This record gives sequence, C-alpha cells and structure tokens, in this order.
Amino acid sequence: MFNKCCFNRNMGCCMPRCEQQIVEPPINKCIEKEFYHEVPHVCPIHTHVINRHIYKHTYTPQYSCSEENQVINNDCGSCSQFQ
Repeated sequence: MFNKCCFNRNMGCCMPRCEQQIVEPPINKCIEKEFYHEVPHVCPIHTHVINRHIYKHTYTPQYSCSEENQVINNDCGSCSQFQ
C-alpha cells in the first residue's frame, strides 16, 4: 500500500506515489496582553496653622483706704480766764 519512500525518506511522504506535502498559508493569531504599572505620584500638601491667642481681660476692684487725723485748736479769745 505504501511505497518504499515512506521508510527511506521522511514520514511526511507516506502518501501514494510519494507526493510532496502541501504547505498551507500560515494562520495568524493575535494575542492581546495588558500590562498594568503602578506609577507613584508625589502630591505635596502644605498645612499652615494659625494660632490665635485671645485674651479676655477681667477687672477685679482692689479697694484701699487711707485715714488722716487733723488736729484743730479752738483757741477762743474769750476763754483767757482759764489761763
């Protein structure tokens, strides 16, 4: 059934009358791949703090006292009899 070229040459020639193989046109396959990359970004954030010092003034009265002694001489001119 097979001729002797099948055993003497390559196995692709195992057809009657040792015909050459028929090469079909190539089938193109498309493979899509996605690659994800993490790209770090620096986002500077500046915080400005304003400290408000608020003073509430309170007033507390502080009382003081002073004293003065006055001496008054009532020198009556008509009282010379007691001298």
